[in-house]
This record gives sequence, C-alpha cells and structure tokens, in this order.
Amino acid sequence: MIVITTPTGRIGRRVVDGVLSAGAPARLIVRDASRLPAEVRERAEVVEGSHGDADVVAKAFAGADTVFWLAPPDHRAESLDDIYSRFAGPACEAFKTQGVQRVVGVSALGRGVLPDAGHVTATLAMDDLIAGTGVHYRALALPTFMDNMLGQVSSIRDQGVFFSALPADRKLPTCACRDIADAAVKLLLDPSWTGRGEVPVLGPEDLSNDDIARIMSEVLGRTVRYQRVSVEAFKESMLARGVSEANAQGLAEMVVAKENGLDDAVPRTPETASPTTFRQWCEEELKPAVLG
Repeated sequence: MIVITTPTGRIGRRVVDGVLSAGAPARLIVRDASRLPAEVRERAEVVEGSHGDADVVAKAFAGADTVFWLAPPDHRAESLDDIYSRFAGPACEAFKTQGVQRVVGVSALGRGVLPDAGHVTATLAMDDLIAGTGVHYRALALPTFMDNMLGQVSSIRDQGVFFSALPADRKLPTCACRDIADAAVKLLLDPSWTGRGEVPVLGPEDLSNDDIARIMSEVLGRTVRYQRVSVEAFKESMLARGVSEANAQGLAEMVVAKENGLDDAVPRTPETASPTTFRQWCEEELKPAVLG
C-alpha cells in the first residue's frame, strides 16, 4: 500500500495518476474528498483529514509500506518549523508505530551549502527528522519550480511583466512539477532501495530571468519583460498578501541564498537532469493560463 499526501496539489495529483496507472494500491490523505476526481475516489482508498493530525496519519499509515510526503504551504504559520518539522511530527511517530518502510519526500537543493536559507533550511531539518525515524528515505532535492510562474499569470497577461528579487542574468536550474511527480512515482513503485539519499531533479538547463522572459515572449507572441525588485520589496509584497512575518522572512532568505549559490552545488548529469524544458512547459502550461 502506498499512501499519498496532498493528492489534489500540482505534484500530488500527478503522483496519484502515476501510481494508479501502474495498478498499485493507493491510499490518499485529503482534507476534502469531494475535491478528488470521481474516478480517483473509485480506485483509491481515501482518509479525510490533515496529514499533520496524529489520528489521521495513524489510520492512513496502518498496513502501508510506502508514503509520499509533502508538507503543504501554510502562509500564516508563525514559524517555519510549524510548516515543516512540527507539522511532520505526528507522521514521524506514525512511521514508527505503523511500520512504514519507505518515505519519499519533497525537499530542496542546498544541503551543506549555506547555513541560512529560510524555507530550504527548514525543509532539510524536516528531512533529518523523517530519516531519524529509521525509515528508508529519499528526498527529492529540488530547485525552483517552473509552475511557480503560474502565480504571476495576471501580471504577465495584463502588464507583460513578471517579478523576482534575483539578478536578471543569474542562471539557475528550474524543474517542472510533472517531472517531480515522475521521479516520485518511480521511487514509490520500487521496493528495492534502502537507506537515506537525495534524488536531484534539475531540469534540462540553467536559465536566467532574462532567458525566461525571452522564452515566454516567443511562446506567447507578445513581449514579456523581467523586473527585479529589492529583497525588502519582495518581502513587503508577501506581507501585503497576508503572508506571516516568519514565512515572508524565510522566502526572502531563500532568494538571497539562491543568488549566492544555494542551487549550484549539484552537477547536472543524465541522472539528475529532468526532461521538461521551460519552453515546453510554457507551451503546455503557461500559454493556456495566460491566453485561455
């Protein structure tokens, strides 16, 4: 039995599709089962509730071999530990009491690179907590998601601009949520791996925000430009949208760390490169969102 958390999210729903397509038994933890497609509810077991709740995870993990773990966003959390390690605490206890063998977790690049990287630092601490339970653990070590650009669809469509606090020419890896899900499904269906390890998903190329603006302009058939904002302005924009101080500060620290080399330590190889190019992602995901 494979337990899948966040089954309605951008990554989780693709993990569900991959596991069910392979014919593997799946159990889904979801706050509201009505958000699942009817065909998924028919083919998978469903446990309603939060995977941060001790009773919910004890029920969901009973008899399970493997768990897909993703800590959901909590924009109003008072600390980053509340989002990651404290949220994962009940599950870590249930991994032990329910005899879970393997966990595949959504994590981040940057282990051992920089000491203060906001959300990344907190994510890596959660990895340590999970691995410390004794389960076999694989952390999907990820850079920035291409899909995050969907959060700026309105400004891209209406103003022809997107924003970040990174230098325009700073080249960094990015990856698509579809490729993250594919990497997760491969691990979830493979019962042979043991111990602890990281599985980087780096995309096929490093791109700067100027590169991204050029590709978006070509795909959309209209000019899109990149506008850099200060880290302070970036943080203030998060606060203005209702994000908590701790959360906004963590995002700001992460951006600074990425500028300073957080995502550069892992080389791109045939094993760490994922297939979806940013141009392909724009054609298939961004273009319908902007022009549709």
